[in-house]
Amino acid sequence: MSRQSTLDKLTSKAPLIAPSMLKCDFSRLAEEVAALDAAGSEVLHWDVMDGHFVPNLSYGPMVFAGLRQQTDQIFDAHLMISDPAAYLDSYLEAGCDCITIHIEAVPDPTELLTKIRSADCVAGLSLNPGTDLKTIEPFLPLCDLVLVMSVEPGFGGQAFKPEAVSRLSELQKMISPGTILSVDGGIGPETIGDCSAAGASLFVTGSSVFNTDDYGQAIAEMHSIADGRRAFQSSQE
Repeated sequence: MSRQSTLDKLTSKAPLIAPSMLKCDFSRLAEEVAALDAAGSEVLHWDVMDGHFVPNLSYGPMVFAGLRQQTDQIFDAHLMISDPAAYLDSYLEAGCDCITIHIEAVPDPTELLTKIRSADCVAGLSLNPGTDLKTIEPFLPLCDLVLVMSVEPGFGGQAFKPEAVSRLSELQKMISPGTILSVDGGIGPETIGDCSAAGASLFVTGSSVFNTDDYGQAIAEMHSIADGRRAFQSSQE
């Protein structure tokens, strides 16, 4: 999928729920992807961890390449790694549609964001809860997507940090109209509405999907909440 096609899908179908594959059953990975297809999922979020930038390890490009032919869902790769430049080509070749890097790992991401875009892939930039929003401001014109971490990165199942809502609101004022605003960490029925009202349109969800018996129902419920709050917020502006 081209960069523009991916952006068109992310914007035209917003709000979108992106199940975080970190929380899936790894012993049934292919079956989990198929189940999410059947549940109506449009985006799969892949948290890539190197055991250095964050204190955990996950999966790599071979996993994405192996699954790429199984689904048409957008592959949203979140590189929580210390040296994304060393591995970027591998993730591009594996068929990722979106690649997000961290400002904490790459203080000047100009070259990498440009390279991701030049490869016809959506370029994203993420920041941790304690990172000042001004840190990423100079690079926003190069971002197709901005990802706000609402937990400390590294492990799934953490509690949502409420201050993420105000950070989303501030970023919504800073980004261009076509930029995707995403949020990751502790997102579920209780938190997704406030994040949607604050401007987020792509919601990374782990436990709130995978800890349920019906993925489709979980995704539909959160989509309904996010869409309702989004519509209400628009009516008040």
